[in-house]
Amino acid sequence: MRLGRVVFNKLATLINSYSNYNPSPLSLKQFTDFGKHANSNGTPYPTEVKSYEFLKEELLVRLALMSKEMLYLPEKLIKTSSVQLVYGWYLKSFEETLTHKEKKPSHEELKRFSKTLNSIVNRHADVVQQIAMGIVQLQETYGIDQKTEQNIQYFLDRFLMSRISIRMLINQHLLLFSEKKPDHPVQIGAIDPSCDVLSVLKDAYSSAKFLCDQYYLCSPDIDFVSVNRVEKEQPIELVYVPSHLYHMAFEIYKNAMRAVIEYHGEAARTYPNIKTLIVKGQEDLSIRITDYGGGIPHAKIPLVFRYMYSSAPRPAISSDVYSPTTTAPLAGYGYGLPLSKLYARYFNGDLQLASIDGHSTDAFIYLKTLSKDASEILPIHNKAAAFNYYNTNREASKDWT
Repeated sequence: MRLGRVVFNKLATLINSYSNYNPSPLSLKQFTDFGKHANSNGTPYPTEVKSYEFLKEELLVRLALMSKEMLYLPEKLIKTSSVQLVYGWYLKSFEETLTHKEKKPSHEELKRFSKTLNSIVNRHADVVQQIAMGIVQLQETYGIDQKTEQNIQYFLDRFLMSRISIRMLINQHLLLFSEKKPDHPVQIGAIDPSCDVLSVLKDAYSSAKFLCDQYYLCSPDIDFVSVNRVEKEQPIELVYVPSHLYHMAFEIYKNAMRAVIEYHGEAARTYPNIKTLIVKGQEDLSIRITDYGGGIPHAKIPLVFRYMYSSAPRPAISSDVYSPTTTAPLAGYGYGLPLSKLYARYFNGDLQLASIDGHSTDAFIYLKTLSKDASEILPIHNKAAAFNYYNTNREASKDWT
């Protein structure tokens, strides 16, 4: 018991030390340039060593920042079994990554490092679900006041953005240097240097339509319009992570279909089409998705991006409610749009809503046209930010890269 306490104290000291550093944000151009170099010759070993040397330090910083910030959560939330489980996962992942710090990058060590990265990905697969479960437990046991909700919202934006970034770094390394392969041969890791935006949106619509048909036995159709102001008549492409765009679009289409069906009624013979406009400009690639599902009152638009808000009834809690093998609910947990907004913001984009109450809702996705402008937006941890936000009602200002 005493030995375990000594080990934990040493680990806590190291986490405190690494949390004093800021993360090093990368741009999509940096990701792709590095990945192209890795694939430009038959021996990626020197490039893999560079990735190894960067990651074994950068991951320690990002894991330490997340672990440190979890301690600012309300005490009753920290003590829930779900949050305790997640905190233990991050300590374990930090500890495993730390074992590589002083190792030289031999072929055997690189293989061990990839194995560690795979373990981290698998261990953290249910982080979002477990955190959500902890918040539900807190809400149903003690209730959540306005300041606590504000702090949880602030924490989740930072925590989940860090999680997205860590998974991006790990997946890039594994897809480039391990047996794990990209979905398509043209991809550079998880990044498609010529991501066909319309194709991804059509895939997302098809998936949402399938889900909507399962729940309502009907679904609205869709119209697509593409306007390329850069390459004129060419298809709209950009350097991006297709899975991120798919996630955003799927969530918006899912919400749009539900709004249309419920506003017009399941007995309606026809439904107004969902409209999607894609415009590629010199700086921004903009996507507007319009549904005629009755709109959202202006005062409620900020609520849509709160993690604990959903206009649909929350499904009953059970031990397998978040199992990846179960059918995803059409709505109810309130994490879809807030997470989608983080995916958009991650590479310096955004996701916004505009609505006409009683008529329609427009969802806007903004992405950077140039990969050099699409840089990671990451939270940083400092005492001033922690004090200003978690201990008062003022928002911290300089707490993001």
